[in-house]
Amino acid sequence: MKFTLSWLRDHLETDATTEEIAEALTDLGLEVEEIADPSAALGAFTICRVIEAVQHPNADRLRLCRVETWPNGPDAPSEEVQVVCGAPNARTGLVGVFARPGLHIPGTGVDLKPGVIRGVESNGMLCSERELMLSDDHDGIIDLPEDAPMGVRYIDYAGLNDPMVHIAITPNRPDALAVAGIARDLAARGIGKLVTPDVEPVAGSYESPIKVSLAPEVTESACPFFAGRHFRGVKNGPSPDWLQHRLRAIGLRPISALVDITNLVTYDRARPLHVFDAGKVKGDIHIRFAREGETILALDGKDYALDTTMTMVCDDAGPEAIGGIMGGELSGCTGETTEVFLEAALFDPIRTAATGRKLKINSDARYRFERGVDPEFTVSGVELATKLILEICGGECSEVVTAGAVPDSTRSYGLDPAHVTSLVGMDIPREQQIRILMDLGFGVQEAGGSMVAAAALGPAPSLVAPDLVGMVEVTPPSWRPDVQGSADLVEEIARVASLSKLEAKPLPPVRTGVGRQTLTPMQKRSGAVRRRIAALGFNECVTYSFVSETEAGLFGGGAAGLKLENPISSEMSDMRPNLYPGLLAAAARNQARGQGEIALFEVGPGFTGPEPGEQQVLATGILVGATTARHWAGTRRPVDAMDARAAAEEALAAAGADTSRLMTMRRAPDWFHPGRSACLSLGPKNTLAEFGELHPKVLDALDVKGPAVGFTLFLDAIPFPRAKSATRPPLSASDFQAVERDFAFVVDRDCEAEAIIRAARGADKALIAGASVFDVFDGPKAESQLGAGKKSVAIAVRLEPSDRTLKDEEIEAVASRVVEAVGKATGGTLRT
Repeated sequence: MKFTLSWLRDHLETDATTEEIAEALTDLGLEVEEIADPSAALGAFTICRVIEAVQHPNADRLRLCRVETWPNGPDAPSEEVQVVCGAPNARTGLVGVFARPGLHIPGTGVDLKPGVIRGVESNGMLCSERELMLSDDHDGIIDLPEDAPMGVRYIDYAGLNDPMVHIAITPNRPDALAVAGIARDLAARGIGKLVTPDVEPVAGSYESPIKVSLAPEVTESACPFFAGRHFRGVKNGPSPDWLQHRLRAIGLRPISALVDITNLVTYDRARPLHVFDAGKVKGDIHIRFAREGETILALDGKDYALDTTMTMVCDDAGPEAIGGIMGGELSGCTGETTEVFLEAALFDPIRTAATGRKLKINSDARYRFERGVDPEFTVSGVELATKLILEICGGECSEVVTAGAVPDSTRSYGLDPAHVTSLVGMDIPREQQIRILMDLGFGVQEAGGSMVAAAALGPAPSLVAPDLVGMVEVTPPSWRPDVQGSADLVEEIARVASLSKLEAKPLPPVRTGVGRQTLTPMQKRSGAVRRRIAALGFNECVTYSFVSETEAGLFGGGAAGLKLENPISSEMSDMRPNLYPGLLAAAARNQARGQGEIALFEVGPGFTGPEPGEQQVLATGILVGATTARHWAGTRRPVDAMDARAAAEEALAAAGADTSRLMTMRRAPDWFHPGRSACLSLGPKNTLAEFGELHPKVLDALDVKGPAVGFTLFLDAIPFPRAKSATRPPLSASDFQAVERDFAFVVDRDCEAEAIIRAARGADKALIAGASVFDVFDGPKAESQLGAGKKSVAIAVRLEPSDRTLKDEEIEAVASRVVEAVGKATGGTLRT
């Protein structure tokens, strides 16, 4: 939305500077995007006098002018310069506008320099309106009255020193698409006094020869009200200079008086209008939906194919305008127009927006209608335009003709002033709250039923002690369709009172003493797992919960219940079944940028279904490439499944799982490599984690260069401790000497080391603190020594007594039980 300072002052009586107004607008929520000051571009162009203009000695169409200028201001002595000019109206005694060398000419984009034209020096320029971007006129240079003050700035003399302000409008503020609406906000802030003139009705002198009607289906859903007026005897020439300057200042091109008047009302009061050449209208005006196969040649010179959802303004012959968007070329006004029909209507915002998107038409009318125009100002808009048409174009007008009825938008909401203070966090007196709402055009009624009068509020400076007792009933004005509840009223009060005055204050404590913990056990577990995995050297990622159908299918997803009805894109069509798609996509992007060794993880939700409870908290990590970067003193190898297992066990320990009781089960999902993956569980069914090498087909599909391994923890499946305590348990350490004994067992080649460890730990649960594999002797050489199909697995068993030092015979007894337990579980024998 653009407007000039002088235009604003037609509605706001204020002495505030442009900077003060801009600051207030931004604080009110109408963010200022640009302030264009004409003095920056035109401030150096001054008024001059041509002392003498003679024929150029070497050119028939050029004049050699002696020009009197005042380079140091009108009060300083004048100087004479020589200028070569090609304008046909250059003459002795002409008063014009001078540009000295060094100035930038905005209309041509040229930086003016002294030059030699046909052998004669020229030290400046006499300017036309086009060169100053004041109009398209370049048939001659600017010709001012003889009494124009010499040496002063031309923009000051011509009244062009009028800053233009450009503000950003949010979709919920259609009232701010009018200069009058912007002035209303500023007046409520206290920047000035609102002086928007009332619209006086203009009596018609005859009955309109053109009648209007609404199709029943249009009245219900597309255009509830239509108003119009016929004019005859008008003269549609160029609009007055003040109107042209006002439109050009905001970037609009003046077209003709009638069209310029409708544009002026559109920006001045946010009331789009349209004028038809009544001499080209066949019969009456009908508002209906378009029919199949109909087309229209619009004012932009393009043909548009219409469909049955579009609202059209038609005459007896066919469509003449696209309702709320653009008029038609066939009934457009020209310089020969003497009869016009003025239209003002209420078009449905949603239908208008949909039609504009289908036809790809953007217009000032559409921009306002799709946000909502003031229904109560429809006839007033006709009256305002009538006054301007009669003043500028002459002629006479008919009576106003209407069809339909203005929808009743009356509504009211209760407002508790004390609630405003508690929500906003500012002490805003009750009287000030009421004054703000009334200044914005809201009706305010006391709870008892009487309307609040402005005089009863007293002068604004006396509003000091907040009296917040008593509910009020507030009625929003018709131009504020965005206000739909008490919360919106609070927002209006807060923004006008200025949220910039809000002071940061600590919230009062709910209770004294040590505060209770606010994190849930699952939140604390997630945080502990996140810290532990990060400490292992993984980088945390946060990826989208939406993946493509292909990615979801690779990891067991893609069910119909997990598809989005309105996805952002085809790459985000499904809810993710787990965290691997996002992490592997991040790994692929890093590999494409030359990263070699990649370690990423994420803690977040995975989705097994669309219903509540069909969501699980996962912690997933991936390792891609090698274990370390290349180094002269280090060992480097490709990552494998055991690297993923080690990280998974560390994360499980951080989550509170007893890793000594974990069982390794030979089952894993299809996205893992068979034979190089497994799961960790408590018992045969309660899976706590999965780990392994990712399947090559998965890596190929996601463009990841392997090897790549991964692990996933199911944080919901890990049991919480039965005994809950706010403190850590005491350290359990024995004062007696621990003993380690090594055992080497000969077992079958397909025997799993996990079975040996589990059997050894169970031999004496009271004394055995742990067991681990430290050597494996396998292969042809082992079979040649141990027998066909055999291997040797060496384990270390740690004994930790808690009440005594173990004797040799006790140690031997435990060792015997270990050998017996392993032999019973695996068939293994002690290697000799």
